[in-house]
Amino acid sequence: MYSDKVMDHFTNPRNVGEIENASGVGTVGNAKCGDIMRIYLDIDDNHVIRDVKFKTFGCGAAIATSSMATELVKGKTIEEALEVTNKAVMEALDGLPPVKIHCSLLAEEAIHAALWDYATKNNIEIKGLKKPKSDIHEDEE
Repeated sequence: MYSDKVMDHFTNPRNVGEIENASGVGTVGNAKCGDIMRIYLDIDDNHVIRDVKFKTFGCGAAIATSSMATELVKGKTIEEALEVTNKAVMEALDGLPPVKIHCSLLAEEAIHAALWDYATKNNIEIKGLKKPKSDIHEDEE
């Protein structure tokens, strides 16, 4: 059902924790399944993500996608981090079952929410960044 990479990131998650005085913090949830993901970014003066941590309350796939998402943005510029999509997270994990794809959407939205928080705190605009949703099902009927 789950790839070896998903199982590895679930059983040995990378970058778990919080960053005190983080440059940006993003929290996103999924009311339908109860998953909540929070991403913390430490961004330097050159707009490079020096460190990234996460705290996730959710299923194994939510934890695995959080872990992989942090690995994909660490060391990247904010522009490069913005390009990390749910599809990129899924591909890096060698796929997810269809019923768990929403977990990769949480990861993408949490990164965007943390970048939005950073941009707001620093009064800057990040080209292509839209105001994030607090719940990934926000626009659905």
